[in-house]
Amino acid sequence: MKKIINFLIVTLIILFVLTGCSDKKIENNVVYTSDTTLSNSNTNTLNINKKEENKVTIDYKTAAQKQTSLPNVGETIAIIHVKDYGDIKVKFFNDVAPKAVENFITHSKEGYYNGVIFHRVINEFMIQSGDPEGTGFGGESIWKKDFEEELDPELVPYRGSLCMASRGLKYSPSLGSQFFITQANYNEQMENYLKSYGYPEELLEQYKIYGGYLSLYQQYTVFGQVYDGMDVVDKIAAVKTDENDKPIENVIIESIDVLVAE
Repeated sequence: MKKIINFLIVTLIILFVLTGCSDKKIENNVVYTSDTTLSNSNTNTLNINKKEENKVTIDYKTAAQKQTSLPNVGETIAIIHVKDYGDIKVKFFNDVAPKAVENFITHSKEGYYNGVIFHRVINEFMIQSGDPEGTGFGGESIWKKDFEEELDPELVPYRGSLCMASRGLKYSPSLGSQFFITQANYNEQMENYLKSYGYPEELLEQYKIYGGYLSLYQQYTVFGQVYDGMDVVDKIAAVKTDENDKPIENVIIESIDVLVAE
C-alpha cells in the first residue's frame, strides 16, 4: 500500500510539472515531430492542432543499447565526485545535444559545480543539482542566458540518463546550469499508465529492461548517461528529505573531473 501511495504522489508531481508542456505525438514506433498546441481536458485527453509533421521511424532497441553502452576509447567523460557517497561516471551525447554538453563540461572544468548540493531528491524518480544557490531557482548557463532544449527521439530518459532541468517546453528557452539524473527503476503500474497513453510497444519493452521515467520523454534534454556509479545515485535517492524534497543533510558535489575514456 505504501509503494502504491508513493507511486501516485510521484505521478501527480510529474503530471503537474509536465501539464501543457508536450509537443510530441507518439504512435507505434513513430514520433511525429510537430509545431503543436496541446491542452489537457478534464478527461486527460490531448487536443493537438498539427501544423507540420516529420515522420521518423525509430529502432528503440538499437538506440537503447547505444545510449546505455560504455563510452568508446577517446570519448569525453566526466566523473562527478560526491562527498561521502562516491563517484558517478557519465558519458555524453555531443552529436545531438552539443549546447547542453558544452555547458556542462565548461561549468565542470571551471569549478562551477564544486560545493553545489543536490537540492531536489525523489526516490524512484531522479536526483537534481547544478544550482549554486541550492534553492532550485538559481544558476545560469555559460552564455549568461537560458538556451533551448535539444531533443532527439532516440535518446530516452532511461534510468541513469543525465538530463537538463528546465521549466518545460512551454517556456523554452529555459535551460541554465541545473541538471538531473533519472533514477527510477521499471514499474509495472507506470508501464500500464504509459501504455494507456499510447506509448510504443517497442519503447515499453526497452523500459522493462532499462527502467527510467518515460513521462519525461521528448520533454527534457537527455545529454548524457551514467555508465558507472548508479549505486551512488541510488544511495543519494534514498536519503531523508523535507517537504520540498530537499535532503535533510546536504549531499555535496565536491568536484567534477572531465577526462578522456581509455
